[in-house]
Amino acid sequence: MNLPILKVEGLTVYQGSYLALRDVSFELLPGTDTAIVGPNGAGKSTLVKAILDLIPHNGKVEILGRRIQNLGHLRHLLGYMPQNFIFDRSFPISVSELVGLGWEKITHKNQPRGDLWKNLWRKDREKSIAVEQALVRCDAYHLRNQAIGTLSGGQLKRVLLAYCLITPRKLLVLDEAFAGVDMQGAADFYLLLNELKQQEGWTILQVSHDIDMVSRHCDRVLCLNQTVVCTGKPEIALSPQNLLATYGPGFSRYQHQH
Repeated sequence: MNLPILKVEGLTVYQGSYLALRDVSFELLPGTDTAIVGPNGAGKSTLVKAILDLIPHNGKVEILGRRIQNLGHLRHLLGYMPQNFIFDRSFPISVSELVGLGWEKITHKNQPRGDLWKNLWRKDREKSIAVEQALVRCDAYHLRNQAIGTLSGGQLKRVLLAYCLITPRKLLVLDEAFAGVDMQGAADFYLLLNELKQQEGWTILQVSHDIDMVSRHCDRVLCLNQTVVCTGKPEIALSPQNLLATYGPGFSRYQHQH
């Protein structure tokens, strides 16, 4: 029996006096790709931030069987791509340097002092190889020397994915990772994400507005409107009845034209 990677029970979030999320409960099993969908103001990003313990909340969130507050050294197994990666575009840091910040340094205990410089050189070499491999797998190696402030939206998403890839992860959380990316770029990114999920054994939780992409690429869907309306396989969760209950009578399902 597979134990859940993520378990959420009775999650409730107030923003001042406003009830943003009410009694949200669900689980993610290993190796699944689950999308959170719902209208604007449904609490999708709020749910992600509460799961990551970035905002105050009531209820219980467990990742890898531990309360999120007590995750400790296991926190590096959790990867996060925010909706908007806000930074000073004039800051002089290259793509390789940014991805390298995600490298989990290996601590070698009981090393003789005489081997200090050799160990430092070896660690630096290991880091360089890890950065190169992550960028290659995300089809971003050609950007390695480019300043991050010069990247397009789609290029930046691939670089951030390489940042998540450079260290082994169990759970990858994406908050509208495809915002600002054109339709073809989003489709390519979904294919890359699925390929890496299979190779790395990732469990993915993502917020998305693209019902069509979700129905074709995700294993499960959680329909949210302040509370969980329904959850299940795409063909069930995205039925006309469930979409009506989630979005209301004004919703029209958009289908990409290919």
